[in-house]
Parts: sequence; C-alpha cells; structure tokens
Amino acid sequence: MHLPPLTNETLWAILNDELDDRTANQLVWQGLGYQYNEATQEWENGAVADEWRDAYPKPPDFIDSRPATVKLTRSIPKAHKQLLKEELGFAGYQVNELVPRKTRRATIVNWLLSYRKQTEAEAN
Repeated sequence: MHLPPLTNETLWAILNDELDDRTANQLVWQGLGYQYNEATQEWENGAVADEWRDAYPKPPDFIDSRPATVKLTRSIPKAHKQLLKEELGFAGYQVNELVPRKTRRATIVNWLLSYRKQTEAEAN
C-alpha cells in the first residue's frame, strides 16, 4: 500500500476534501501505529498504544465517528493545538461550512501536523 507523504500539499488536500476519506484515515492509522498486512489485507494493531487499541481494535473512521475524532483531538498535545494556523496558515472555515465532515478533516490535519512535528523532533 502506498500513502502520500505528510507534506503541506497532502494536508491541504485533506482540508480541501481533495484526498479521499480512506487515504486520510489511513495516514492517521499509520501514525497511531496500525500496520497494514499485505497478506491478509487488514490493518493490525500490535504496535498501537493501549488506549487506542483498547478503544479501537480495528482502526476507526475518523470522518464518520464523532467519538473517535474527539479522542483524536484530546490526544493532540496542548502545544500543538494551533498548528493549523501556525504551520499551514489555515484561518478556519466560514460559518456556513461548519459541518462535521469538514471539522473532522481539520482535526485529522491538526493531528497529522502534531504527529509530524513530534516525529521530526524525535529524529533530531
């Protein structure tokens, strides 16, 4: 399976609903530690943190599931809560655009930005 890199272009494609739901979800699943098994064509949870594996033995659909998205939001460190603005310059949606699908995509992107920042810090 091939997932796009966590570039700003990929993140904007999620925000703008240009990247399909499945791929957006899979980027988060991979970051959480779910691993795709090519042989079984299923996502495995052996490397997933207990708090996620216990709640979601199978990776959740973050765009469809409010509880999963709330958990994702709460897992973003406080210092990273504003990365949408700071890293992407995202000003938010217009009031008439505030629908669950878009706000959940924004949560996915904010989590992916936080994950990317943490991964970069660990590499240095």
